Parts: sequence; C-alpha cells; structure tokens
Amino acid sequence: MLKDVFIGLSQNQFLTSAAKKYGLKLGAQTVVAGTNIEQTIASIRELNAQGISCTVDNLGEFVFEKEEALKAKDSILEVIESIHANGVDAHISLKPTQIGLDIDYDFCYENLREIVAAASKYDMHINIDMEDYGHVQPSYDLIETLLKEYDNIGTVIQAYFFRAEDDIKKHKDLRLRIVKGAYKEPAEYAYQTREEIDANFIQLIEYHLLHGKFTSIATHDHNIINHVIEFVKENNIPREKFEFQMLYGFRKDMQLSLARQGYNFCTYVPFGDDWYGYFMRRLAERPQNLNLVAKQVFNKRTNTAIGIFAGAFVLGRLTSKGKSK
Repeated sequence: MLKDVFIGLSQNQFLTSAAKKYGLKLGAQTVVAGTNIEQTIASIRELNAQGISCTVDNLGEFVFEKEEALKAKDSILEVIESIHANGVDAHISLKPTQIGLDIDYDFCYENLREIVAAASKYDMHINIDMEDYGHVQPSYDLIETLLKEYDNIGTVIQAYFFRAEDDIKKHKDLRLRIVKGAYKEPAEYAYQTREEIDANFIQLIEYHLLHGKFTSIATHDHNIINHVIEFVKENNIPREKFEFQMLYGFRKDMQLSLARQGYNFCTYVPFGDDWYGYFMRRLAERPQNLNLVAKQVFNKRTNTAIGIFAGAFVLGRLTSKGKSK
C-alpha cells in the first residue's frame, strides 16, 4: 500500500509543479545533486575524488510538447559538453519520453541520435533508461536502430518484467544496468511480490555476469550485493566486467566502502528542478529507502514517514493557495 501511495504522489502534477516552484526545500536536496550543471559537476568531482564514477540524469520524463523535448535535448547536449570540458568521469543516462517518445517516434529518434552522436565524439557512454511497460518495446526499437551506427549505448533490464529474461539474452552484447523496477505494473506483465522480483533480479545478474558484455548492478540491497561478491569470486569473473550502482545520496558509507575495496562503482546522479516524481518513485521502488535517507533528509527529531507525507501535504497546500489567488 505504501508503494501505491508513493507512485500516486509521483504522478501528481500539482505537487510536481509546486516542487519545481519551491525548489529543494522539503528534503530532497541530499538525493539530487543540484538544480544546474555547475552544481552537478562539483558533485561529480567530489565523487570522482573518492574513486566513484557517475552517470548523470537531467531529470524529466513524460514530455508531451515538442518545445519541452527540444529544451531537454539541448540540456543533455550541454551536459555532455560540460562533462568533456571539465574532464570528469561521468556518462549520461536519459529517458526517451523526455526527448519526445510520447510525441512522435521519429522526432524522438532524431533527438536521441543527435545526443548519441555528440557523446560518441568523446567516447562517452549513453545509457537509455527503461520506463513503464508501454514504453519498453519502442525504446528497444530506438536502440536497435541506433546500434546500426553507434556502439556507445547501453540500456536497462527491469527484473520485475516477465519479458526480462528474453530481453537480457537478446541484448547480452550491450552494457546493461540491471534493476528491480520502479513503476507500478499490472500482474499481466510483471511479478508482484518482492520475493519473485528479487529471485529474478539475482538470476538476471548472474546470467549477464557470465554471458554479457558489462554489467551494472543497481541496488542498495546489501544482501544482493554480498551474493554478487561471492558469485564473482566463485566464477572467477574479473572486476573489469561489472560495477555496482547506487543512487546519489543513498547508502553513502556503502558506496565508499565498495569503491575502497576496489570494486568499480558508479553513482546515479540526478539533477534539475523536476525532482519530485523521481524522489517519490525511489521511495516507491523500495519503501525501505525511507530509512536510507532519513538521517540525511530529516533532522534527528523528525519522524521519517511524517516528514515525507508532511512534505507532500505542504506542497499540496502551497499549490492550492496559489490557485485560489
């Protein structure tokens, strides 16, 4: 039920608009690297100094206006140039709906191709994130067309989908980030229980570690991380073939610990003012994430759950007042 609440909050347009207006005042500043490129580059430098690479997400998705999609494309191109100019260890993650997939497929493809081509000049990787089920196959279609020209792209496998096993086998020659999945999907397409999702998550990770090109293991679950560490030892899988990934601001001590142990580590670094839906989905994806950010987002005397829902309530109140004026 808690997951459904957070998914609902993530899709609330009034709260999202208010969050943009009032900025990162409700606690998300510790899990979003900044609202502009300069702040984000500074955050990346700090992580790089600790042996951690980054994948950068210019927040935004489900765009339905061409002007907004073109603005997002230009912003991503600016990030690519900034990463190169500053010499930081980072690459790009993006969502096709942010650059026009819900507007027109060909329009989205041209935007995506321009981004991939710009990154290719600098030998920079572009990770094409997967979204809800309705966008999965169109996203794969984009990828397969791009692969005819470029090899600096990878994508995401979501473990809660029944189709994930077929997808990972078909795309094993790509650099893949394997995740559990963050959207609410019907039982027709996806596993519904944590136990089923975790079991498939581990199975997919093991398959790609053994048969794939490069595996990004995206989880904050220390049990799964420990399982992977034992699996790679038992199967003599070199560390150059995989990395662990976590979200910016989550489990900082574990991120540093894994990097110091010599494992490749990449932090997912989101930035921008469209942070609210992203933040709520991270909580929906794994409600235990409340505990992971509690001490960083709220002061010691603030109850975590109260803080989250109070934040949503305050945003709603602010929005209502703004509309009534």
